[in-house]
Amino acid sequence: MNKFAKSILFVAAMLSTLTAVGCQSNAGVQKQTTIDEKLYENLPFSMPKVQQPVFSNYTVNVTDFGAKSGGVFLNTEAINKAIKAVNAKGGGKVIIPEGLWLTGPIELLSNVNLYTEENCLVLFTDDFEAYPIIETSFEGLETKRCQSPIFAKNAENIAITGHGTFDGNGDSWRPVKKGKMTANQWKKLVNSGGVLDAKGTIWYPTAGAMKGAMACEEFNVPVGIETDEEWAEIRPWLRPVLLSIQNSKKVMLEGVTFRNSPSWNLHPLSCEDLTINNIKVFNPWYSQNGDALDVESCKNVLIINSLFDAGDDAICIKSGKNEDGRRRGQPTENVIVKNNVVLHGHGGFVVGSEMSGGVKNIYVDDCTFMGTDVGLRFKSTRGRGGVVENIYINNINMINIPNEPLLFDLFYGGKGPGEETEEERIANTKNDLPAVTEETPAFRNIHITNVYSKNSGRAIFFNGLPEMPIENVTVKNVIMSDAKEGVFLSQTKNVTLENVVIETKTPQQTLNIKSSKDLTIDGKTFESVDAKGISMDLKK
Repeated sequence: MNKFAKSILFVAAMLSTLTAVGCQSNAGVQKQTTIDEKLYENLPFSMPKVQQPVFSNYTVNVTDFGAKSGGVFLNTEAINKAIKAVNAKGGGKVIIPEGLWLTGPIELLSNVNLYTEENCLVLFTDDFEAYPIIETSFEGLETKRCQSPIFAKNAENIAITGHGTFDGNGDSWRPVKKGKMTANQWKKLVNSGGVLDAKGTIWYPTAGAMKGAMACEEFNVPVGIETDEEWAEIRPWLRPVLLSIQNSKKVMLEGVTFRNSPSWNLHPLSCEDLTINNIKVFNPWYSQNGDALDVESCKNVLIINSLFDAGDDAICIKSGKNEDGRRRGQPTENVIVKNNVVLHGHGGFVVGSEMSGGVKNIYVDDCTFMGTDVGLRFKSTRGRGGVVENIYINNINMINIPNEPLLFDLFYGGKGPGEETEEERIANTKNDLPAVTEETPAFRNIHITNVYSKNSGRAIFFNGLPEMPIENVTVKNVIMSDAKEGVFLSQTKNVTLENVVIETKTPQQTLNIKSSKDLTIDGKTFESVDAKGISMDLKK
């Protein structure tokens, strides 16, 4: 080989080496995720384009900081050291490679992209002591909970991307109701340890978890627990959400899978410029408070191309609860929810019930719900306050919805769909008329088009407050076939049904209206319907 040829090979080798080394330096910028600009076309409201995070090419591997695969070695320190090192360099990528990685809580810092390779499984430890008890917000209220397995606060330009899976080890935390399991499943669970409540119908992983449950008067927020020792005793009850990102900007979750969370799965709170793209979220169908995604008090959000399978609500929009939510005063606004699939959950797309800071400018399009307890679920109750408005929903397909494909319930009492008795349903349509105050929730300016459902319970249920009816709602181009019951409207104002076809499984009147004003059905107007109500058909 002549000198010229050797020189060429030498230069080529050097270039190759420099390219490889470049991945370990701050030179260059990682390619930004491209979001289809068509998402913003024909939006019924004005919103800025959501900004995605951008990172430098500096890259490290957690194994460089002592991480060991295999599921035995605890990698909490190694993973967090890697994140801190990249943050200190000004940002870049932290790689968790293929393997089984046991760890405690992971804190994401600004300008860091936590990237998981294919066949990467991150398992969070079931050692309760690994999760410090912190001041936080849960179910819309300020309280104490265990630190989340994945958390970030006051961060900017952060992401979790790649192809891996994060498992929250939720079975070690969650209580389980006997009625949600088969006899054999229940027997196996009880024999595994833990304790039962006095009625023998709820299993808790520890006595401390049951004590925490008994201390809760307001859903899952304990009262009367004061000393550090008392809080430590009920630590197993203070189930964290799997991912908590608070007060952060330019946040992305993309490509990865989140599963088996102790309570809610993903909880972005008070974030701006949030992108959730092409992820998968799974919780067991029996999981208590097993929501898939709760976007709370966030602004400028994309929820796209993703799959959800939850034990509670799936895609849920919130903004705080009662006085705490009103004091925070941060609505969730400017949200696009498009091209998602929900396999199970109490609701496919949900607003509330914690909506006290308000919800506005939401566009839901091209989504499929299969077997969710309710399809489109809007819920609240007296005491919340807050305004839900400017909601646009289009092109939703649903099958096998055991309750309502479309539900508005402003008498929500905390029970899951289908758990109310018939007596409770009737009681929640009474006409008592308290004064309107800051605690009165309002749902208005909601437009629903092109919805198709087959095999459901009651087709549509609107149940507003006498002092604050559900107002200015249009439901257009809807076909609901094989429904057990038809449409029930109570305490509504200025509702329009146009080209709505309901086919019930048994011959019956498919539309029942009471206590409503300014109702329009295929061009025919009813100025006022009293509490006695009227009935008619919405069949072909």
